[in-house]
Amino acid sequence: MATSSTCILLVEDDPNDVFFLQYAFQKIGVAAPMKVVQDGRQAIDYLAAEGVFANRAIFPFPSLVLLDLNLPYVPGLDVLKWISTQTALAALPVVVLTSSANEQDVEDCYHLGAKAYLVKPLRSEDRLEIARTIKERWIASESDVSRPNRAQPPRHNFLITKVR
Repeated sequence: MATSSTCILLVEDDPNDVFFLQYAFQKIGVAAPMKVVQDGRQAIDYLAAEGVFANRAIFPFPSLVLLDLNLPYVPGLDVLKWISTQTALAALPVVVLTSSANEQDVEDCYHLGAKAYLVKPLRSEDRLEIARTIKERWIASESDVSRPNRAQPPRHNFLITKVR
């Protein structure tokens, strides 16, 4: 069970992908609230608490960002670049969750501080496995507060190259 302070920011423009991820999280028991923005500009505004996202009571600061790369207005890679320049966001884990398996994208994302690079699967079983991986590695539960959960080696074909 997630702590009450846990909030996940999902940056995803495809409503089907939003639905499938929310369903997978619900299915495996992730209780953390998920806030969804549809483009890179909204992601930056949300993280900076600007514009419509200024009220942190309504738009709490996330403990995890799930970031697609193929986004309108501001691409995901540019969002990741922006995050990497913000000292206040240095401890914020960003997990790239995208359809691209392009090696240059993978390298660029890790270079900019992404904690993992996950390729969106097509099969529902694989979606559940991705949700479990995200939960195990980046969503703190009340019983896991003192135990880091990021030391496990990669074991899935959707996780590309490494996990930090």
